[in-house]
Amino acid sequence: MDKESFKTLDYLQFIIPSVIGVLLFIVPFSINGNFTIPVASLAGFVEGLLGGSLPYIGTFLITVSALLSLIAKLFKPGFIMDSLFLEKLFNVSWMWQISRLLGALFSLSALFKVGGAAIWSENTGGLLLYDLIPLLFAVFLFAGLFLPLLLDFGLLELCGALFTKVMRPLFKLPGRSSIDCLASWLGDGTIGVLLTNKQYEDGFYTKKEAAIIGTTFSVVSITFTIVIVNYLKLDQYFAPFYLTIVLAGLVCALLIPRIPPLSRKANTYINGEQQQEESTPQHQSQFQWGLQQAVRKAKQNQGYSTIIKGGLQNVFDMWLGVLPIVMAIGTLALIIAEYTPLFTIIGYPFIPLLEWMQIPEAAAASETMVVGFADMFLPAIIGSGIESEMTRFVVGCISITQLIYMSEVGGLLLGSKLPVSFLDLVIIFILRTIISLPVIVVMAHFIF
Repeated sequence: MDKESFKTLDYLQFIIPSVIGVLLFIVPFSINGNFTIPVASLAGFVEGLLGGSLPYIGTFLITVSALLSLIAKLFKPGFIMDSLFLEKLFNVSWMWQISRLLGALFSLSALFKVGGAAIWSENTGGLLLYDLIPLLFAVFLFAGLFLPLLLDFGLLELCGALFTKVMRPLFKLPGRSSIDCLASWLGDGTIGVLLTNKQYEDGFYTKKEAAIIGTTFSVVSITFTIVIVNYLKLDQYFAPFYLTIVLAGLVCALLIPRIPPLSRKANTYINGEQQQEESTPQHQSQFQWGLQQAVRKAKQNQGYSTIIKGGLQNVFDMWLGVLPIVMAIGTLALIIAEYTPLFTIIGYPFIPLLEWMQIPEAAAASETMVVGFADMFLPAIIGSGIESEMTRFVVGCISITQLIYMSEVGGLLLGSKLPVSFLDLVIIFILRTIISLPVIVVMAHFIF
């Protein structure tokens, strides 16, 4: 294909929105000594502004989602079925219908403190409704509105051309996924999942690629890592702590896509088409080809009203489609963690392994090895009483590199259209634990 010629305005139409998108989602900056990204900062502002009303707003949205989904399933009214957006949002399978109803029941129980305390306590449904749902509500608002800046103005096309030769051999991914990965590593794991889900629905990733990105690169933000470090009283070790997380994460990202269940995912797009490799014409450099593709993509936009409409649809899709699933699955996982010995029992096999690795207080550390599947903060809560700094270091690093926790990222993954099942998440969680533990322990012995 011959190189196209573009006007200066065409280049600006690509450059300006893309730069704004990168600044909003990826570039961290310091506010009062704390590093964050602008989208997270905006979300924090909204949380502070709305304050105590957010649990009520969240419950309202979750309940509306459950009721409209039930109405769509039973009565198929015209105002839903005749709208492509509403039909896709509310006419869901019975499994998701039941999940949305459970989410509504759990949120109502936590809001009004009715039903069993196991549902609404501050360690189960109350934790979700008063801590996580307000955060997700605010993040979804700005992530949904501003995602088109990353998706629709050519940035992914440029990255696709530039990074394919790196991402494909190392991580089995196309070059454009570098933005998803970066948004997760430097920005926020939830934003990475949302970005990946949108790309998958739009047909840019195969089922295998979408599953790999969603379960391998959606790590927690630097901000939350700092929270964990502070909670475990390891502030002076933040630099080696984060370096350890990065190393363990990279090892997992290299190995897990080559192991079932991810290696067995179909290499087909959501519409069934076979994968097509990104390729650069011989007579053009990767940058020239990527820039040409990016500017062409930016020129395709049919006015900013369409972009704004798409952004608003993203917001409501996340509010009404994802929040109920997070509330339902997260609450169930936390109930199991809080009121049953399941995670403690599953952690027993780690005692001899940790002792062999010469980790002090191995029995106490073993309880934290799998409880993170319910919520990433639980290992830190349980491990905060451990005296050994080295053991607390291992517990904190493991809790972050495990990545799949049902109260947030796990619930988001299951609530999205990404092709991963609950069993997939369990297996990937175990694999991440087994693979990252030796890396973390070696680093811990080196540091301490």
